[in-house]
Amino acid sequence: MGRKGRRLRIFLFPVFLIGIYAILLVFFPEKASVAMGRSGHIFLNLAVPLILVFALMTAVNLFLEPARVTRFLGKDAGLRGVVFSAAAGIISTGPIYAWYPLLKELRERGARISLLFIFLGNRAVKPLLIPVMITYFGWEYVLVLTLFTITASVAAGYLVGHLFKG
Repeated sequence: MGRKGRRLRIFLFPVFLIGIYAILLVFFPEKASVAMGRSGHIFLNLAVPLILVFALMTAVNLFLEPARVTRFLGKDAGLRGVVFSAAAGIISTGPIYAWYPLLKELRERGARISLLFIFLGNRAVKPLLIPVMITYFGWEYVLVLTLFTITASVAAGYLVGHLFKG
């Protein structure tokens, strides 16, 4: 597919959506207005994490050479890579799918798939929710759950790394 065809595909979905909303506005104006309001709300909720991820991707492209990615997340990263991936997963925010483009970019630059898996697994640990969990379940339960989650993500990351040779 040529360059012109790719540009056309990028605009096909938004144009299609606008067309559907225009038709619905003619036949069902009240329902279409509610639907557009909800779509706008969803878009605004997604915009902040997506902008953050695109900014991070830009920073990765500008400042992070493949050699540096390989040092922190590559084959020789060792324990430092595991700790870095786990910590990054714990402190990351926003919806998980917003992180996929950045993780793909890191993978293409030489990051091990096992360390990316560890990042994804540790997204389940949310420091801001720990006080609430302690209130409901007690600190012993939360400590064990958090340690098991981190340990399981590391074990699963190594397993995925062996399965996919990365």
